[in-house]
Amino acid sequence: MSEPSSRPVLSRQRTVSRREQLLNAAAHLFAERGFAGVTMDDIGGAAGISGPALYHHFSGKEAMLGEMLVSISEHLLEQGSAIVAGTSTADQALDALTRAHVAFAIDHPELITVHFRDLVQASEADRHQVRRLQARYVHVWVDVMTRRDPQLDEPIARVAVGAVLGLINSTPYLAVVDREATETMLHAMAMAALRASRY
Repeated sequence: MSEPSSRPVLSRQRTVSRREQLLNAAAHLFAERGFAGVTMDDIGGAAGISGPALYHHFSGKEAMLGEMLVSISEHLLEQGSAIVAGTSTADQALDALTRAHVAFAIDHPELITVHFRDLVQASEADRHQVRRLQARYVHVWVDVMTRRDPQLDEPIARVAVGAVLGLINSTPYLAVVDREATETMLHAMAMAALRASRY
């Protein structure tokens, strides 16, 4: 298990800790160059400290990657669970889940890139934890989908959710010029795809 995560680059509205700043620097470098193409000195330089000074915060580059990826998965699961708990109908929950994931994907394309490309570089324990958290996050969506439409088979709902998350997570490949327009478009496309899961 990794040590407790500190939500790197996930909040635009609060002051982040020094630890989060370091993870933020690492995330952008990993996304740009790939995990193998980044050294601790590179991360330290981007964060304004020496590479050796990073070892006061992290045991190494793999530990930074693991904490980063686990924290993403924890954040999405906690946010999704809170959304479901705070909405009164499955329709409202599905709309809010979609809006929240779209906002995350637009705001943090570098985290999506690192996850898809570099998860394999994380420790076995961190990979297992990320996959377990992701499965729980998908289940949050699937549960809402099947509550919204009791005749929808769970395996079909799971395929639909996976496809829609893939659509939303395409943001690293998009040239987002107008954030609001992109957010509106992705939300509309995702909701249309989820509605199409009943065939």
